[in-house]
Amino acid sequence: MKVFTAVALLLFSSFLTAQQIGQFAPDKAPVSFPSNSWGADIMFGEGGFGLGTFYRKAITKNITGLVDLSISETKDEREIEYYDPYYGTSYSPFKVNRSLLVPLNFGAQLRLFDEVLSENLRPYLMAGAGPAFIVTTPYEEEFFSAFKYAKMRYAVGGYVGFGAYFGESTSNLVGINVRYYYTHLFGGGIENLVGQFRNNFGQFYLSLNVGVMY
Repeated sequence: MKVFTAVALLLFSSFLTAQQIGQFAPDKAPVSFPSNSWGADIMFGEGGFGLGTFYRKAITKNITGLVDLSISETKDEREIEYYDPYYGTSYSPFKVNRSLLVPLNFGAQLRLFDEVLSENLRPYLMAGAGPAFIVTTPYEEEFFSAFKYAKMRYAVGGYVGFGAYFGESTSNLVGINVRYYYTHLFGGGIENLVGQFRNNFGQFYLSLNVGVMY
C-alpha cells in the first residue's frame, strides 16, 4: 500500500510539473511579413496556359493592394480541338483566329481567419478590375509567324477569386488561387469561329503564385 501511494504521489507531482511547464512556456512570436512582394503567376485556364506577374503592398494587417498583368489564350467555348496522330499536330475545325487576352488589373486582397489559423496558412478573398487588350492572329498561319498579321483590340474587365499563401518564410512567397475573369470588348466582337463573334466572355483560371517579399 505504501509503495502504491508513493507511486501515485510521484505520478501526480510529475503531472503538476508538466502542467506548470506548459502553462509557463512562452507563446510563439507572431511572424511579421514584409509589406511588399513581387512575383509571377503560372496560370491554367479553360482557354489554355498563361503567364503573369504581380506586385502586392500591404495597406493594413488584413488588406493588401495589388497590381497584376498577365497573358493567356482565350477560346470560344464552342471550340473543339482534335489531335492528328499521323502528323502529330492538333487542329480546331472552323477556327478563324487565335486570341490572346492581356489584362492589367488593380485590386485588393482581404485576408481571412487570421485570428484562427496559423501564419503557415493565410487564405484570402481577392478582386480586381482594369483595362484589357486582346491580340488576334490568323489561325491558318503558324503560331509565331502569325504575329506579323496581329491585330489589337481594347476591352475592360476584372476578376473575383480566392486563394491562400503557404509557409512562414519572410522572404519567399508561395501560394495558389482560383479566379474568374470577365471581359467586355469594345466595338465589334472577335471572330474565333467562322461567323461567331464574341463581345463578352469569361473564364476560370487556377494560378500558382511564386515570388519574393521585401
